[in-house]
Amino acid sequence: MQFFAHSGFKPVKSLAGLALLASLLTITACSDKEDVPTGVATAPANDPLLITVAAEQAANYKTGTVAETEVALVQEHPGRIEANERQVTRIGASVTGRVTQVMAELGDTVRAGQMLAQVSSPELTTAQLAYLRARSNLELAERAVERARQLIQADVIGSAELQRRESELAIARAEKRAAEDQLRLIGLPAGAIERLGSQGSLQAESGIVATRSGVVIERKVSQGQVVQPGDQLFTVADLSTVWVIGALPEQAAGKVQRGQTVDIQVPAIERELSGKVVFVSDTIQPETRTVAIRTEVDNRTRELKPQMLATLRIAGTPKMMPVVPTTAVVRDNDRDHVFVQVAPNSYRLTQVELGPLVGKQRPVFKGLAIGATIVTEGGFHLNNERVQRLLTAGQAAPAAGGAK
Repeated sequence: MQFFAHSGFKPVKSLAGLALLASLLTITACSDKEDVPTGVATAPANDPLLITVAAEQAANYKTGTVAETEVALVQEHPGRIEANERQVTRIGASVTGRVTQVMAELGDTVRAGQMLAQVSSPELTTAQLAYLRARSNLELAERAVERARQLIQADVIGSAELQRRESELAIARAEKRAAEDQLRLIGLPAGAIERLGSQGSLQAESGIVATRSGVVIERKVSQGQVVQPGDQLFTVADLSTVWVIGALPEQAAGKVQRGQTVDIQVPAIERELSGKVVFVSDTIQPETRTVAIRTEVDNRTRELKPQMLATLRIAGTPKMMPVVPTTAVVRDNDRDHVFVQVAPNSYRLTQVELGPLVGKQRPVFKGLAIGATIVTEGGFHLNNERVQRLLTAGQAAPAAGGAK
């Protein structure tokens, strides 16, 4: 009896030869099995994005089903901290003169009525002299009226003369009040006006006084500088509340309403804040095609400083969308991916398009169907194993988006 082998092999003519051939085949098969250790993940050569793990290794990777839930998509927009303009006062000199002393510096906390600077001015001297003349004229008019009343009782003058002198008294009182008001406007304190009237002592300098309690956030004056009414010398702001200014793309502006709550992230203080939208512009900036919004935030702790950078996170209208947990997301080649289970213990790296973080989940825009089974925990390590296997096999590790 003869056995034949194809492809040019000569026939085996004995049972001993057949036994030897079988032994060689068995040794070769055993050697091949020892090359792949039990329990190590393998990547099929025909799909480098697919990885299969051994049954005992599958427990290391938790899986879950993609479900649909109600999600309020969050828009993120850059912003910055600004002083609340409703609580900002710009202060200047009331008279033309030369600054003789500056008493407040940038960043100082001041109270209403506090002196910020002093100005020497000829206008102040002129106004004080006018006040003294008006006060003297008032005293003369009061005495004239008193004499006229005595004379009319003695039937020396007529009532017309008394009325004329009473009219002059009324004018003198008005002139005195106007001169006193002028002194207040140019910054003369009430105590100095009283001393001027009682003692006749002139004050040589006018004060620049804070009209609001707050922080000096701007100073544009130096000693020796000549100033005029209307010059902005100091800016004082109450920073107990601040504005967060943002700019929305015109496509997103319609989703933001006045009074809406906005979450705010400020990297400098490493915590999230909450504020209310107090203004949405009705116009678009033509250069940037954006719409300005303002959010008011409580700042009683003074943590927020003007010009700090911030991020505004604005939640939209809730709607049903598929979501995946953040632990399922794998970053590969600067893209978001998840591992989708395609068979028992077999998973394929799949590129997905995800929305921003909402709680601990990411909404799915594209790439996953509701009901798909994905790896929810351990995807990072699974991807490392996949890449390692490909490198060992001498293959490049392609991105999921490149697979057809």
